[in-house]
Amino acid sequence: MSEKNVKVTYNKLDVKEFPIGTTLKQISKNFINNYDYDILVAKVDNDISELSDIVTKNCEVNFYDRSSYTGYSAYTAGATFMMIIAVKRLFGDSTEVIVQHSIDKGVFCSIEGVEHDEEIVSDIEHEMHKIAREDHLFKKVSVSRVDAIKYFKKKNRMDKVNVLKYISNTYINLYKLDDVYDYFYTKMPYSTRQINDFKLTLIDERGFVLSWPTMLNPECTLDYNHHPYIFEAFQECGELGNKLDVCNAADLNRVVSYAQIDELIRLSEANYNRQLFDITNEIYENRKKIKLILLAGPSSSGKTTSAKRIKTYLESRGIRVIQLSTDDYFVNKADTPRNEKGEYDFESLKCVDLELFNKQLMELMDGKKVKIPTYNFLTGLREYNKRYAQLGEDDIIIVEGIHALNETLTMSIDRKNKYKIYISPLVQINIDNHSHIHTSDLRKLRRIIRDSRTRGFGASATLAMWGSIQRGEQLNIYPYQDDVNAVINSSLIYEIGVLKTYVEPLLFCVNEDDPVYPEALRLINFLRNILPIPSDNVPPDSVLREFIGGSCFEK
Repeated sequence: MSEKNVKVTYNKLDVKEFPIGTTLKQISKNFINNYDYDILVAKVDNDISELSDIVTKNCEVNFYDRSSYTGYSAYTAGATFMMIIAVKRLFGDSTEVIVQHSIDKGVFCSIEGVEHDEEIVSDIEHEMHKIAREDHLFKKVSVSRVDAIKYFKKKNRMDKVNVLKYISNTYINLYKLDDVYDYFYTKMPYSTRQINDFKLTLIDERGFVLSWPTMLNPECTLDYNHHPYIFEAFQECGELGNKLDVCNAADLNRVVSYAQIDELIRLSEANYNRQLFDITNEIYENRKKIKLILLAGPSSSGKTTSAKRIKTYLESRGIRVIQLSTDDYFVNKADTPRNEKGEYDFESLKCVDLELFNKQLMELMDGKKVKIPTYNFLTGLREYNKRYAQLGEDDIIIVEGIHALNETLTMSIDRKNKYKIYISPLVQINIDNHSHIHTSDLRKLRRIIRDSRTRGFGASATLAMWGSIQRGEQLNIYPYQDDVNAVINSSLIYEIGVLKTYVEPLLFCVNEDDPVYPEALRLINFLRNILPIPSDNVPPDSVLREFIGGSCFEK
């Protein structure tokens, strides 16, 4: 090997030599036939890198297109930046775009001072396609934090100024596109030509949704499917943030810096309690008709605490609540279905003995005394341990579980007798106007902390199985989120700062050679934008206690 060459090992198998200083973009051309879509980013010795970066030593590389989580993150960041540029071209450089929250297969956005209509949305989409055809490079620029603050202050981008104020880094990376500099904490693709598939959909005068291909459907951008309950829950949370003047990370950091966090904790908890009160009040008013409460949501949404709180509220009004777990109706382990890998698929609806579950539901509805099973996870067998239940005239059953919203689970009960609740932490607080916090990231942090505390899992184990968790949610939860009576938003405006104090040490324990290290590092970089918040004043009945510990419901 020439001293001026480096050895590049692709995917641990294919070894090639390249001159020192060769860009990852040039190297990727040798492996492009291994991918169905444009290569967007690379992994070099387990560190995610942009294709504009160069190699200076022997290394291992891999590449990612939009069908992978790493590539998908770059694709969505690039599309968002292009949308921002399109708006500035159409309405002027001072026009501000706010990326508010995730929804369906994209993000909901709004333009300050603009009443949105079909023509405006069409013009933005057309301009984005023009930017894609122009094939601009996403240029990364390393600048001092002080210089970045000066630049954004000059542009009147105070959301960026205030965020950077709380970052301790001497230097930060900005991205330049079409002479506009912006701050993102995710990697960018190589050029705008690679971001050529997206759609914009007008919601109403409040804004539009920017959609893109997903990992489950990378071939193309599917039509936007509006979820009115979820959307309005997001909007309600955003309105609360506006009233409290806490809309992004800088606002939250300001509250922490000025020692005002205790008041914010009380207000956030009161908002969560208000949602539960409204739901239980509606159930109480319709108690003669409603006999079955069904609660479901994606992983780490706070289902257990919310179900117990609803039970407590109803019982305080004289209604006895019988709580059933679908886990206790699991078929014996030997009869558990397996997935395509031959592993037990514990998230399949076929894990539940539907015949027995519905038979006992009907018997309870008829007022009969029923012997309830208990599933022994150690032996993998269903057991009967003298556990009985009987439903009185005004009593209610509550079922919490992954399949609770699926009509097949409770097919023996008429829909009019059910009250369905979808729960998720629909986080509305963002890093700044252009970088939103993904709901899945918040749930991921919650799950890492709880797995460490209750199961002894490291962050590595939780991150490794997150893809499987999300696939299960796509199949078993999201298809049923619109057939509900109510939505609980379990996010708390202050919680990201509390989660940081617990999760950051766990993320730092992920080894640099671990396959999930890049994701752990991404989360660490994301959390650098948030100041830590102590958990001392988090109430014992808070949904957050389900994850960090100290819940009164665990006693």
